[in-house]
Amino acid sequence: MTALADVVAFTCLLAGALLCLTAGLGLVRFPDVLSRMHAGTKPQVLGVLLVMVGAAIRLDGWANAWMLLLVAAFQLLTAPVSAHLISRVAYRRRHVRRDLLLVDELGTPGHQDDAHRGDEPGDAPPERPAVRPGA
Repeated sequence: MTALADVVAFTCLLAGALLCLTAGLGLVRFPDVLSRMHAGTKPQVLGVLLVMVGAAIRLDGWANAWMLLLVAAFQLLTAPVSAHLISRVAYRRRHVRRDLLLVDELGTPGHQDDAHRGDEPGDAPPERPAVRPGA
């Protein structure tokens, strides 16, 4: 039974390490902020969870398992929230190519965010007014 547990733990650790590596490569190689946020959260969180599962299988004792469970819970709570906040700031500071967005809920006519005007960088191009059909 120990050999099987070692093989499962090794597989989880290796898969988790490879996912974390691909997340790091995505952060370096992807061109825009939103793609980088996607690469920085999805495979990285799954990779850390797989590493935690592999370590929990390999380590003995409940104290270690509880510690790994806490690390996994904090990872699940903090990574998506931080990625959301970073992408929100990037959108407001106009570091996102809005023409590539399939759905732009913040840029729809009638939903202007006047409370956050002045949050954009000084060299940002002015926003073009929305063209209404029939006008």
